[in-house]
Amino acid sequence: MPDTRAVLDHIVAQLSKLPEPKLRLVRTVVAKLGQSSKHELLRTDLFDQCFATGFEGVLQIHHALSEAPFTKDKFEWGVVQVLRGCGRKASRGPRGLAGHDVEIEGERWSLKTQADKGIRMDRLHISKFMELGKGPWKNEADLAGLRDQMLAHMKGYDRILSLRHFEQPFEAGLNHFYELVEIPKSLLAEAKKGTITMNHGSKQTPKPGYCTVDGKFQLYFDGGTERKLQIKSLMKSNCLVHATWTVADLTNKDAS
Repeated sequence: MPDTRAVLDHIVAQLSKLPEPKLRLVRTVVAKLGQSSKHELLRTDLFDQCFATGFEGVLQIHHALSEAPFTKDKFEWGVVQVLRGCGRKASRGPRGLAGHDVEIEGERWSLKTQADKGIRMDRLHISKFMELGKGPWKNEADLAGLRDQMLAHMKGYDRILSLRHFEQPFEAGLNHFYELVEIPKSLLAEAKKGTITMNHGSKQTPKPGYCTVDGKFQLYFDGGTERKLQIKSLMKSNCLVHATWTVADLTNKDAS
């Protein structure tokens, strides 16, 4: 990686070419990077301090320009760019195809985000784990087939990571809290022995249903027009928290 002096020289050279309105944007971003923020690296088997610090900067830049939570496409971009900057081989997966979202040193990762208003600290919810297509969907046997479709889908990647966002004043001026949680594939594979039920009284077509793994999670077969698979009440205690970040929103002026 280039040393600090070389990076600074390159930045100064590039800044000298920018018009004043763009320089004001740079000033906003630099001020945000200088604001109070923090991260905690809880596991070191997948990420290191270089990634934790770099991704903190990505989140700060995002919240220099937006109050909205980080989105999935920005999550993918941020992971790839930061890991490349840390000297690791990283690329985004094929666009528009089912399977992995990024590939990191030959390992395929599926990336998710969660930022719903009802988010809970102790459990995860994935509102769209995958699309379920146009196959048969009339009874519990069909739901078992959809469950098997999900198990086959997971063969397309090696890891599942969810970036979760909470917004509240955790500390003075720090409003956005993110945690990066890995969902073990082996955990979701337990759906193979889950209990399947269909809501036959529903007015939806097709009718929704569940595959329940007691005390761990539920697969929700979301009927109607979307035909998608959700994962509900996934207990975080059965997952791995890799890192957390706490950053200020764009209205905080502590570094101006």
